Amino acid sequence: MAHRPALVGALRRRTLLALLPAPLVLAACGFRLRGVPEFAFKSIYIAAPPTSPLARELQRVLEGATDALRVLREPAQLPQAEAVFDLLSEQHERSVVGLTASGQVREMQLRLRMRFKLRAQDGQELLPETELLQTRDISYSETIALAKEAEEALLYRNMQTDLVQQLLRRLAAVRRQ
Repeated sequence: MAHRPALVGALRRRTLLALLPAPLVLAACGFRLRGVPEFAFKSIYIAAPPTSPLARELQRVLEGATDALRVLREPAQLPQAEAVFDLLSEQHERSVVGLTASGQVREMQLRLRMRFKLRAQDGQELLPETELLQTRDISYSETIALAKEAEEALLYRNMQTDLVQQLLRRLAAVRRQ
């Protein structure tokens, strides 16, 4: 029993020594953390219906991303914006992809599709009309329909978060000419 603490200490030292070169290897390959996004514009107007959950999440993420960016939503603020984000469409779709032998739904596919464009206040197109799509497959059972409905809502929120993160990366990649 007296040898156990020495063995544990030796294993910890070996583990530590084995992990020591990891940051050097990661730095050498060009890896770096994403960090705070930098935008080519100081203010953005989000032209979307006020009831759009996707637009609300985009606004929340942009406001939290950096203090250097002003997010505008009121129509009276439109002339103050350097960039205008137009949410052209946001569609929640659901289709049956699998049936049981008796013809009951066994599996569905959920889709969240959005179309948008980004333009400067002077009309210059910063991002052309673009469509982003997220899909998820979900099993279905009539006996637990309420639980599946809650799972579906959770999956749509997850897809929405993924789309907003994709959108954030695209907005940060925009450069003005």
